Amino acid sequence: MASNDKHITLQVEGMDCANCALGITKNLQKKGLEDVHVNFATGEATFLLSDKSKLQSIIDGIQGLGYTVVDAKTKEENEGKLSPIEKRFYFTLPFTIILFFGHMFFAHDFILNNAYVQLILCIPVFVIGMMQFGKSAWGSLKSGVPNMDVLIFIGSTAAFVYSIAGMLMHHDPHTIHNYLFFETTATIITLVLLGNVLEHRSVKQTTTAIKDLSSIQVTTAKLVSLQFGKEVITEVNYKDIHVGAILQVNTGDKIPVDGEVISGEAVVDESMLTGESIPVEKSTGNKVIGGTILNTGSIRMRAESVGEETVLAKIIELVKKAQQTKPSIQKLGDKISAIFVPVVLGVSLLTFLISYLVFDIASKTALMNSIAVLVISCPCAMGLATPTAVMVGIGRAAKRGILIKGGSTLEEFANIKNIVFDKTGTLTTGDFKIKSIELLSSERIEEVQEVLFYMEQHSSHPIAKSIVNELKDRVQFRKFSEVKEEKGLGLLATDESGNTYQLGSYKIAADKTLNDMHNIYVLKNKKLIAVVDLKDELKENVASAITELKGQGIEPVLLSGDTGKKCEELAAQVGIKKVFSEQLPSQKLEVIDRMNALAPTAMVGDGVNDAPALAKARVGVSLGNGTQVAIQSAQIVLLKNNDLSQIAEAYLISKHTLITIKQNLFWAFFYNIVAIPIAAMGFLNPMIGALAMAFSDVIVIGNSIRLKTKKLR
Repeated sequence: MASNDKHITLQVEGMDCANCALGITKNLQKKGLEDVHVNFATGEATFLLSDKSKLQSIIDGIQGLGYTVVDAKTKEENEGKLSPIEKRFYFTLPFTIILFFGHMFFAHDFILNNAYVQLILCIPVFVIGMMQFGKSAWGSLKSGVPNMDVLIFIGSTAAFVYSIAGMLMHHDPHTIHNYLFFETTATIITLVLLGNVLEHRSVKQTTTAIKDLSSIQVTTAKLVSLQFGKEVITEVNYKDIHVGAILQVNTGDKIPVDGEVISGEAVVDESMLTGESIPVEKSTGNKVIGGTILNTGSIRMRAESVGEETVLAKIIELVKKAQQTKPSIQKLGDKISAIFVPVVLGVSLLTFLISYLVFDIASKTALMNSIAVLVISCPCAMGLATPTAVMVGIGRAAKRGILIKGGSTLEEFANIKNIVFDKTGTLTTGDFKIKSIELLSSERIEEVQEVLFYMEQHSSHPIAKSIVNELKDRVQFRKFSEVKEEKGLGLLATDESGNTYQLGSYKIAADKTLNDMHNIYVLKNKKLIAVVDLKDELKENVASAITELKGQGIEPVLLSGDTGKKCEELAAQVGIKKVFSEQLPSQKLEVIDRMNALAPTAMVGDGVNDAPALAKARVGVSLGNGTQVAIQSAQIVLLKNNDLSQIAEAYLISKHTLITIKQNLFWAFFYNIVAIPIAAMGFLNPMIGALAMAFSDVIVIGNSIRLKTKKLR
């Protein structure tokens, strides 16, 4: 990627399915553009562009294919209004109803069945059909990827031209009726428009996750500034917030951007981003995330990440990109869709020729059979089968605080047989608790607790912070004249009575005991008075998540650099049988490599220290709070950092998404394999075929939407 290359995103209206997106993709790639992604569901086309002067010709090329490029503001204004496809459907509907009922239920000499009246009623529908399908069909042929509109255009035009030819060649009012198929033309166009309307509305439901996430973003913020030496709070657009700006956030407000609390206290609801239902207390020094809601309290914050750099903006972008990546199962559908239209055109032509020339079937019947083949066939259903399911699956996961990077990750994770867990920070919280204090002299346990509490306050080690937090409500005041940290040894202090104390690892007590199995050693006046053992707290739902994964046929594995004893104890506690302990980073890679060779293996780690192992595994799962490091280090990011049930939920969502894709593809293939021969043999009216084709897409999308609320367990 050259330094002057920039990602451009265009809003494109008129795309109905994956085939439409494929046509635009091919067109953009022919122009030499790189990193092209076209998403028919979100209506976006993104690509890298170095020369902005070429942008207008690119837009003209897309519009030449039969689509409309609009700006983001116009697209936003159009939300909630009737789409162009809906307007065209409602315009053609009354003409079609009159033609259809006149043909079906009234005598041949009735005014509505007059050839010229039918022609006049049909022309508006036919013109709309040409505007909708003709332009798109021609554009798709130019791009080299013929779409469904080619079939609709040929089918409806054939019926229209045949009817005009019948008018010109036959004037007898009793026989001309057998050559008029204006109602067939109108009905085909209107029913396909109906299918597109239903499809358009259904596809919008598959992208609700992006819309829901986007709706979290605030539009205004309260900016604190000094004017003439006086503090002033003004309301500004959140897009105008710069890094370092001081913002006021009150009860009920959304936090506008990512930042740090500089004063005040509050309780913040972060559930919309992390899936964590319990509100989080925030005070000076704590980080806050843009888009989360301040339930109670009032804070002032300093903006640290704004615009596209906020966690929320990155999550939205991640979900969008994830919905564009294709799982390998889609390749079969894509290959068939690409050759589908030419094959159907060939079958349609053969149907007419064989019916008319070989079986001596009347030309009008042969024509209707060939038209039925065109309108019954549906490449769209195959094109929609995978992306709609992927969009819903990734969207459902995102709403639960699980970020899955693409359809290929969904497919890979659904086929996982082993899940390898790191220990500290993954299965455990990293917050240590005192397991036991063993006294080795006559000192009271309260004295040891006081020493631990007041001395550990002077250490920045995570274990020290955990001990201080645990003992803060249990100890009496004890005064030390001096506390200092000795690198590599621990803490040294002197109390007001002149007693000296030392806290540290086995190094400070090596000449006083041979037992090196404890975490902390406490010395008073150079005499060992106590040893302290710590335990690392398990995260929420670890045991139940492990049990659920085992119930799905997945083997959990513990892989850690910690001692064998600690690993075995934890593994027994949560139900893990296979344990690899005291592993160096290079050895961890070898373990992952061996397991991957036997069966697809996922690795769950903290996203930083375990980055090499995460990359080596078939699927890397990072536990994080939405930071940049966590998002980049793995294919799946679990935002609810302390709840391991998300790993089981991520697997179940992946599994059921893959099941849905297979169901969709089965229906799409089965429908076409059965329907096309029936139409070719003359057992299907073209109008029935158009209706069946329209609803085949809706069935596939409906099955995908079902995944939004489907029971996973």
